[in-house]
Amino acid sequence: MPKRKITSTFNNNKKQKATTLTQSSLSSWVNPQPQTLSTINSETLFNKIRNENKELLSLEIKTMNSEWLKVLSGEMQKPYFIELKKYLQNEKANNKKIYPPEPEIYSWSRFTPPSSVKVVIIGQDPYHNVGQAHGLCFSVPHGVPPPPSLINIYNSLKKDIPSFQIPKHGNLINWAKAGVLLLNTSLTVRAHEAASHSGKGWEKFTDAVIQYLNEKENGLVFMLWGNHAIKKGKNINENKHLVLQTVHPSPLSAHRGFLVCCHWSKANAYLKSHGKQEIEWNCLSAAD
Repeated sequence: MPKRKITSTFNNNKKQKATTLTQSSLSSWVNPQPQTLSTINSETLFNKIRNENKELLSLEIKTMNSEWLKVLSGEMQKPYFIELKKYLQNEKANNKKIYPPEPEIYSWSRFTPPSSVKVVIIGQDPYHNVGQAHGLCFSVPHGVPPPPSLINIYNSLKKDIPSFQIPKHGNLINWAKAGVLLLNTSLTVRAHEAASHSGKGWEKFTDAVIQYLNEKENGLVFMLWGNHAIKKGKNINENKHLVLQTVHPSPLSAHRGFLVCCHWSKANAYLKSHGKQEIEWNCLSAAD
């Protein structure tokens, strides 16, 4: 009898351990940890995409951050997105110059994966002149003079946080790395033709990005500058997130409140109150 009892206990423990392992494995798939998400094999996701869409979505597979790729893979297979990709393919076939360059269209995703987002700044259209757009709203690569709106952003920040050192460049990559998602409403534009790719599908796609953050995350700060961005963020849950609104930083409107909006200090105060690390807005100076 004792021997039978010991065997039964052993078998029960073995079954319990197997069940625990199965539940653990299932949990890790349903609720993956950020470090797991960041190393997702893009080939695995590629294999889940319908065969007829694989070629159209090869840019996303190759260049999008793996966390965002997992979040948005279903969205990218919807008819509107497939039509958008066909439209861009046709633009390319007709020798239309498109900005930003293809490898940088999803820069916003690579520098700021979902697990690191703390602040969201919403722009409208990529810059449409040579060498300006590189996939982050309001940002330009090194060597390109900061555009007027970005200069006003710097000036507003300086008034709000006097210790901020205005950099000599307009490259905001360090903000993106620090958790500031710099997302344009449209992700591409035809050279020298403002808003030429608006209404083609990008707006629905970036709505899905915002919707995901709104629903799945808590304690984020959304900076909405101008009527376009305010309309874009109209469904953000203000019980879960801080929504900051003001006019656009363009020289045409910045004097109507943007320069004294104090969004930078308000964002940090909110993040701190929610147990999150504040944004080091001065981190841009390290890239001078």
